[in-house]
Amino acid sequence: MQKEQRPAVADWFTADDGQVRLKGTRCNDCGTPYFPKNTLACRNPKCTGTHDGTELVEYLFSTRGRIWSYADARYKPPAPYVSADPFVPYIVAAVELEVEQMVILGQVVRGLTVDDLAVGMPVELTVGTLYEDDDAEHTVWMWRPVND
Repeated sequence: MQKEQRPAVADWFTADDGQVRLKGTRCNDCGTPYFPKNTLACRNPKCTGTHDGTELVEYLFSTRGRIWSYADARYKPPAPYVSADPFVPYIVAAVELEVEQMVILGQVVRGLTVDDLAVGMPVELTVGTLYEDDDAEHTVWMWRPVND
């Protein structure tokens, strides 16, 4: 029997419609996007809005970008981070999103090494398992290389 899939971090991404999207906010006045969600006020000093938090609206980020930087994570991160037991090394990539042109950090899909990646390589969002427990697979967004 397949385990239930649950987001490891609540409300940071969605895959409800079959497409993985990061969830954030965007200033309705100046268009500045925020990830993770910003619930206080627009932090853009050039924004002409009221800065009282009312101008922030939910926003779904674009799904593709290009690798800006990447690293091999070979040590088990300390708590509160939860990882698979036993720990399995993974790759982290900083990806500049096509539309928003901001950099978002995330793991790269399992099975790849740093030798498989390159700065500028196109990637897209997908969902992968961060860790499992008796009840569920706890999922996060991950980057997956794609053809341009």
